Amino acid sequence: MKRRTLDVLFSVGGLVLAGLLLLLAVVMTSNANFSKNYVKDQLSQQQITFKTAATLTAEEQQSACLVKYAGLQLTTGKQAECYANDFIGLHVQSTAAGRTYSTQGDFISGLKAQLADAQKPGSPDASKIADLNAQITTATTARESLFKGETLRGLLLTSFGFSVFGVKGGQAATVAFIFAGLLALLSLAGLVHAFKTPEDKTFATPQPARTAAVGPYLAGI
Repeated sequence: MKRRTLDVLFSVGGLVLAGLLLLLAVVMTSNANFSKNYVKDQLSQQQITFKTAATLTAEEQQSACLVKYAGLQLTTGKQAECYANDFIGLHVQSTAAGRTYSTQGDFISGLKAQLADAQKPGSPDASKIADLNAQITTATTARESLFKGETLRGLLLTSFGFSVFGVKGGQAATVAFIFAGLLALLSLAGLVHAFKTPEDKTFATPQPARTAAVGPYLAGI
């Protein structure tokens, strides 16, 4: 095969592959931009604003991101992660002695069982009954707060997760752009080399090593 033909084939194939990588990069960039804009639009509609630095409690001040985003409107995935874990998560843990919405339900059931025992005929303890009723009311209110907090936290973390896909898509697009550019440059260099190569130049066919070894023997016959 002629050297020029082989160079042209490899170069054209490289250009085609570079075009495919470029197309992939454009698609990934579009997806990344959609993810970023969609997350920003959805979070902006919630109109959530971080507490100002002056109003942060001592516990909240221990969070670097709450201090960083103090006073800002929540519009990005990273901000959503911070608000969900470091703000809502902190207050959810202190709402019901560390119990979750699910375990708070079990706690309330236990209080109601104690209340039923205290109300059995015989010698009901009025003060204990009143105390248990107060505990049940407080625990029920706390459970409602847990439900709201955990729901909002889950929604914000979902937004954060969606934004991460956008970031990864943008990174993949950057890599694809770089490889497409390098491959295109190498392919163009191959085409230049092909047209600089004499048209009749071919790959040299190596002679069998056996000929040189057998030649002297045949000459003596």
